[in-house]
Amino acid sequence: MIIVLGVILGYRPGAGVLGVVAALALVVVFAFGLSWVFTTLGLLLRSPNAVMNAGFMGIFPLTFLSNVFVDPQTLPAALEAFVEVNPISILATASRGLMEGDAQGGDIVIVLAVAAVLTALFAPLTTRLYRSR
Repeated sequence: MIIVLGVILGYRPGAGVLGVVAALALVVVFAFGLSWVFTTLGLLLRSPNAVMNAGFMGIFPLTFLSNVFVDPQTLPAALEAFVEVNPISILATASRGLMEGDAQGGDIVIVLAVAAVLTALFAPLTTRLYRSR
């Protein structure tokens, strides 16, 4: 929906449809890894509201302290340093690069590695918690 709205408003991805599909695939892979964290939270906490609040408290600072909404060079040095290593910033940079056709391979590797680490840590934990219930 966001990409369609962007195209309606005048955005033209430099890498065309293939770049957009690659960016969406990267976001889906990252979301898959992150979903294991929320699945673990869902098994640990007792109510849906508690899961939602705990998840929001984790995602909110990562999203708003990223380069999604603001150029990191306009931030104070300490915040800029955090934004540069924030996985959400790296995901946004890699997705933008894939859509424009100038993605850095290192950013893509970092996003895939973070997704793999999250999956490797939280998938077994989720499975163990689920089996113990």
